[in-house]
Amino acid sequence: MQYKDFNIDVPADAEGEVRVVCPECTPHRKPEHQNERDLSVNTDEQTFYCHHCGWAGTLKQNNKEYNKPDYQPSELTKGVIKFFGDRGIGEKTLKKGNVGFCAEKRAITFPRYKNNQVVAVKYRTHDKRMWQSKNPEPCFFNYDNARKIGSDYLVITEGEIDALSFIEAHVPNVASVPDGAPSPTAKNLENKLAFLQDGLIDRFKYFVLAVDNDEPGKFLEQKLAEKLGKSVCYRVDYPLNCKDPNDVLIKHGPDKLKELYQSAQPYPIDGLFTASDVYNSVIELYDEGLKPGLSTGWGSVDELYTVRGCEMTVVTGIPGSGKSTWLDMLTVNLNQAHGWKIAYCSPENWPIQRHVSGVLEKITCKPFDRNTSTETRMSKAQIDEAIREMSKNFFFTELPEEEMSLDHVLDVMQAAVSRYNVNGVVLDPWNELEYHRPTDLTETEFVSRSLGKIRRFARLNNVHVWIVAHPYKLKKRDDGTYPVPTLYDISGSAHWYNKTDNGICVHREDQKKDMVDIYVQKIRFKEVGQLGEARLKFVRDSGIFLELTEKDQQEIQQNKKQSVAPF
Repeated sequence: MQYKDFNIDVPADAEGEVRVVCPECTPHRKPEHQNERDLSVNTDEQTFYCHHCGWAGTLKQNNKEYNKPDYQPSELTKGVIKFFGDRGIGEKTLKKGNVGFCAEKRAITFPRYKNNQVVAVKYRTHDKRMWQSKNPEPCFFNYDNARKIGSDYLVITEGEIDALSFIEAHVPNVASVPDGAPSPTAKNLENKLAFLQDGLIDRFKYFVLAVDNDEPGKFLEQKLAEKLGKSVCYRVDYPLNCKDPNDVLIKHGPDKLKELYQSAQPYPIDGLFTASDVYNSVIELYDEGLKPGLSTGWGSVDELYTVRGCEMTVVTGIPGSGKSTWLDMLTVNLNQAHGWKIAYCSPENWPIQRHVSGVLEKITCKPFDRNTSTETRMSKAQIDEAIREMSKNFFFTELPEEEMSLDHVLDVMQAAVSRYNVNGVVLDPWNELEYHRPTDLTETEFVSRSLGKIRRFARLNNVHVWIVAHPYKLKKRDDGTYPVPTLYDISGSAHWYNKTDNGICVHREDQKKDMVDIYVQKIRFKEVGQLGEARLKFVRDSGIFLELTEKDQQEIQQNKKQSVAPF
């Protein structure tokens, strides 16, 4: 056999042990994990093992010969009949399931018949000691009986007694796994699931998984669904006081168990839902209403824009308008008011110590620069206190230029989310990431794919991502000022508007003045905000943004009156 027989892609020149993508579990994993090399392949031993799903095997032919036991059961004793009777299972069902008794071992026997031959026997004593015949062939219990049933559906249980419970409920198209549920930490998981190769499943189109309602059972259910295909699997929901099919039979009777089989629901598939799947969430939304995001720290901005996880905001503005400084202030406000932790990838603010000094100004509301007067400049004691708090809440990325690809940056941000529970991510500016655009992609294609990746990252991690993107060169107006840029003015097509959840332009009509306008140009969800304009005051020496005072408002109105031309 060759690796390609298992769909394993091993380089032709590979030697020793190599790591490759696992074909067994990769198709079922989330997009960000599709390229992870979890499958260890030992080319010398010709073996393979997946460190994620436990899939294992070898290229060497399996010439193992299984022992067929010499099976001579005794008649069922009254004690055995009573044992099963107490569990709701009658003598007729025991005969249908070929259940026997071994007088010598004083144990109940569950023979596994395959093609009219006993290929293995499981033994069980009254005190729940269990063992099997020597070197048994992996095979479903009730193989021959289930194979004869003219049904498209096969019920798979975790144990023989559960299979017998379904037979008692007149559901004969049932089979039990031979060894119960495997441990989630089992390294020989593939061997534990070898019974799936006995040929029985090839006779059925659909599978109803009726395993135990506990952690091992759920693990078995997951592995069976992965092997059989989630799209052809169904699952049963037990009543609250039942953990397996036999519990249902004992407490609710055979009709209820058959009803559970008939009402089995399709196995959940990642990303595919019905309205009923989210019923509780819909009712909660109905009762509590649509919730806005968190306050930005400026009441005038909150009327237009609030912040919540799973979303992406694009911030634009002409150079020198203060968009990066405003965004730093916004993230500090979110930290101080709501405890948000922030991770930055801001090459425009590198080196990191330069960026840290700017964030310190937002925290202390005092200038950092040594040229500032001693009375107003932040003290070293204030720096020390702020740095201690910053170290718990703000995280900075600095990478070599050759590693500034979007995928690598998102990997670093994923680490920040996993290790420090980061709530917000800042990518500033976009053009530093665009340098790594693959040559086979146009700028428009690259922007579309990249924004899709970032949006998925935000939603999967429940974080908010801000992207600072510069507009392309704008034409000055006759008076020498620039028009307010829009998201459509960012190089890379209309995807900047279409794919983002929120869009903001930070604009200063006159960069010599301290009035900064915040234009909210895109809001995807109405509960988050609305389109409009807010004005803030920029304090130059400390780099902070404040709400306008009443005096500021009066000055603005006075300037407007003076600028009106006479008749």
